[in-house]
Amino acid sequence: MKTQKGFSLIELLVAVVIIGIITAIAIPNYQNYVVKGNRAAAQSYMMDLANREKQYLLDARVYTANPTADLGVTPPADVSKHYTVTVTVGTAPPSFTITATPIAGSPQANDGPVSTLTLGSDGT
Repeated sequence: MKTQKGFSLIELLVAVVIIGIITAIAIPNYQNYVVKGNRAAAQSYMMDLANREKQYLLDARVYTANPTADLGVTPPADVSKHYTVTVTVGTAPPSFTITATPIAGSPQANDGPVSTLTLGSDGT
């Protein structure tokens, strides 16, 4: 009497179905975490940029609209891949607004009802 080794077709199909169900649940959740991580990276960069703007104000008595040239700071690769960061400067009283706009076609473009991030000189 010989014993057979290996898997039956039914066992193989059950394993494939289980893997399919797990990936159907896991992939969307993973993508949501990636979007949240990208948003957190952009917010962190914006806070760092705001602190540098405030330090620049102490030296020059104005905010700068060109952080790359005047502050020597560029957006990190994980931020610039997903967001376009701009600084708008107000004159009287001195103020600034940092805006991070999602790049069209990136996963960040569909990041909730308000996908554009803004940070003002007053912290809002």
